[in-house]
Amino acid sequence: MEYNTQREQLKITDYGRHVAKMIEYCKNIANRDERTAMANAIVDVMAHVNPKIKERTDYRHILWDHLMMLADYNLDVVCPYEVNREETESFHPNVIAYRDSQIRYRHYGRALEDMIRAVAAMPESGERRLLTKQIAHAMKRQYLQWNRDTVDDALIAEQLSELSGGRLTLPAGFRFHSSQEIVDNMSSSGARRDGGDGKKKKKKKKK
Repeated sequence: MEYNTQREQLKITDYGRHVAKMIEYCKNIANRDERTAMANAIVDVMAHVNPKIKERTDYRHILWDHLMMLADYNLDVVCPYEVNREETESFHPNVIAYRDSQIRYRHYGRALEDMIRAVAAMPESGERRLLTKQIAHAMKRQYLQWNRDTVDDALIAEQLSELSGGRLTLPAGFRFHSSQEIVDNMSSSGARRDGGDGKKKKKKKKK
């Protein structure tokens, strides 16, 4: 199982780890127009996940600055604003109040359920359909971290529809990444973090 303490620290925690994963996916899209469309969709999600930022009149500019910061300023897209790197790097995230409301499925986590609601609130578009597919893959990844013995793709699709109030559904012919592929990627990610062999390096004792 992958724990948050083993993962790379988020630069801005307000948007959650799943937004960070979407940004990494966006960086690997080959076509620049498609990358730009995906980046715009991610900015919309960020606005839903962190609605307090909408109190600022220039919140779209701020969101694009934060997107670029989360992408390590290595995202080749058509940005509608000039990115102010110095101002962005001085950003201090807001303290998010703890919520008492129950989450439906603990293995998906609150951040992913919040993202499902955010994408479900978006108008129907190609960006929303693309984000829905990425959420489905993320749900399967989270499911496999919780239980690798049995995973039912149809059940995950059903729970996606349930969590979105029936507003997000996967298109006919959609195929999840294979369980083995996801597990292999999780294992290789752990190996890279731990030094290449999947084992944590031991600290040398001072003499």
